Amino acid sequence: MRLLRGAGIVAASLALVLVVALTGVYLWQGPILLTGTGYAAHNACAVERVAGREDPATDLPPNPLVPYLDVRSAGAVATASILGVGTPQQARYTPGFGCTLASAALDLGSPTEVSSAGNPFTEAVVSEADPELEAALDRAFGSELSAEDAEALGTRGVVIVKNGELVAERYADGFDASTPQLGWSMSKSVTSLMTGMLVQQGVVALEDDHLRPEWTDERADITVEQLLRMTSGLTWDETYDLGTPITRMLYLESDMGRYVASLPLAHSPGEVQQYSSGSTTLLCSVLAERTGLGADLPRATLFQALGLSSAVMEPDASGVPVCSSYMWATPRDWAAVGQFAMQAGAWNGEQLLPNDWIRRSLTVTDVSATDDPGFGMGWRMNELPDGSLRWPELPDDTFYASGHDGQKLILVPSEGLVVVRMGFTPVADDAPSEVALVAEVMAALR
Repeated sequence: MRLLRGAGIVAASLALVLVVALTGVYLWQGPILLTGTGYAAHNACAVERVAGREDPATDLPPNPLVPYLDVRSAGAVATASILGVGTPQQARYTPGFGCTLASAALDLGSPTEVSSAGNPFTEAVVSEADPELEAALDRAFGSELSAEDAEALGTRGVVIVKNGELVAERYADGFDASTPQLGWSMSKSVTSLMTGMLVQQGVVALEDDHLRPEWTDERADITVEQLLRMTSGLTWDETYDLGTPITRMLYLESDMGRYVASLPLAHSPGEVQQYSSGSTTLLCSVLAERTGLGADLPRATLFQALGLSSAVMEPDASGVPVCSSYMWATPRDWAAVGQFAMQAGAWNGEQLLPNDWIRRSLTVTDVSATDDPGFGMGWRMNELPDGSLRWPELPDDTFYASGHDGQKLILVPSEGLVVVRMGFTPVADDAPSEVALVAEVMAALR
């Protein structure tokens, strides 16, 4: 009897030790695991409900956690967990607004109806491309590579516009002209254009400061322009890794703007440029509040004005668009964004941006340090501050929007050229193939 009682005590003690150990592991690794399940849930929801595809697993980045993810979709909700039980996260789809990480139903209001009227690319018919253009498209999709390398290149869509005319396009299997694709940080360039529209309307000014009521310290000096230029000085780490501020913001915070605003200053505002998705997301929380539009902000402004009928800018659970990262649109609609910038904000006979907005967006300010030379207000330039060219193969007036996993929207004003390249290339965000594509297209169209 005593032996049985002793064995029971030992078993109970071992169980307690196991529970404590597992609890410790959860507390240690819980945020990291939630980042992984948050990414997977949002990805599954958006790929299926926004893009209309049935293969969300193909958009998961290479990560040791992926084999242990259990992802299930039921109607408008996608749930991801570890082995079906651990650290579950849910993403919920709302028509017009896409997918949001949230554990309960959302009330985001009614989305503004966006018509494609006024968008010259939505129904454009592409004439047969010449052989040189076709050869450039072949190479952009990896025709000269092995099957394995072509898959790693991951090109999914290319659209080419010359002097405002759609002259060529091509899509990978499973994608077509109606398939929205995620632009990731190309969303930041769109946010710059949207901010310009609100400046033109007198809703906001670049020099506006005191942007958050809780900022009673030096953060009150941060301006709208500094958020656009990423010179706010707020502490940040843009490394896409488990447990960093960028992944915490995107996958653990229900109010992303509030999270970013809570961060302390690492530098005085305006002194140092540090690339930060947090700055752009915080800016959109300011714009959403100033306009009173909430999640509808992009639809009621830029999307409606340009006829971006496929475009979706997904919000966080507080109803603020995640303007740093979460815009989906067809490559044709991404091309319309580029053409709008090419035309310096003129669209269908109306000047929607201040006349000098694009010029100002393509200038850099003096800072003591930068981790992104050539970054202006939401756009990057080919010509760097020291006069050298980022891409010597392309003209010095080239500028572009860039996104995670190899998204590019490249504009060459001197050639009247807009090139969109979309894909899934997690191993090479700055693959030289995009520059080679633009150079070949320029040569073919001259």
